[in-house]
Amino acid sequence: MTFIKTTEQHSKYEHLEKMPLSDLLYNINQEDKIVPLAVENALPQIDSLVAAIVTKMKRGGRLFYIGAGTSGRLGILDASECPPTFGVKFDLVIGIIAGGDSAIRKAVENAEDNFTQAWLDLKEHNIKENDVVVGIAASGTTPYVIGGLEQCNKNNIVTGCITCNAGSPLSLTAKFPIEVVVGAEFVTGSSRMKAGTAQKLVLNMISTAAMIQLGKVKGNKMVDMQLSNSKLVDRGVKMIMGEVPISYQEASVLLEKEGSVRKVIDIYTK
Repeated sequence: MTFIKTTEQHSKYEHLEKMPLSDLLYNINQEDKIVPLAVENALPQIDSLVAAIVTKMKRGGRLFYIGAGTSGRLGILDASECPPTFGVKFDLVIGIIAGGDSAIRKAVENAEDNFTQAWLDLKEHNIKENDVVVGIAASGTTPYVIGGLEQCNKNNIVTGCITCNAGSPLSLTAKFPIEVVVGAEFVTGSSRMKAGTAQKLVLNMISTAAMIQLGKVKGNKMVDMQLSNSKLVDRGVKMIMGEVPISYQEASVLLEKEGSVRKVIDIYTK
């Protein structure tokens, strides 16, 4: 089977610079509608990867995302939101981008072409067999990501990937590949668009489903969230009121005392 990068195929829209603004926005939106259906088609693959992640995390493992450019940034975004949302340690889900942290804001020339650097970056975090490494690359050909997964495979570390091309070298490397095929971009080759949206949706599903499976949600509430601002404190108080028949003021006092929504609920519902 010949590998074809659908993410690099020519846009079906021509002369974008001559298109009225209303048409630009409408057509971008039409293309965006393709994304959730493509994610739906990949649900069995997502299920398999999340199950593997949960198994390893229950054994003390961590989840790593590695990527370059937009893909790397999306991995870092998802990882950085896990501690405040689910109250987990900052080293449970880790995002690594080719070129290091400076590449989060500014592209680092040729960083994604380094086949050996990802493994070196992972080793800085003392990567172990109980960890899982998910490579993110819309094209499925990024050397940084493929090289990292190859070394993980050699060291008996579970590997997964998120890509937007079927049958890519990255998919063939990962033990648990996820392929969300969204087709050509509105602007030819601009994979920060549909491909980036698809990656974000899948990352949301991976981290959220894994954390729920690990018991970090009660009912449908983020009872382990960090109370880092007044909005979240207010949300926490209302969560408590939904579980314990007390006033807002009483719930506020209890939350301040215990410092955790879960602790208050556990104490007063036993």
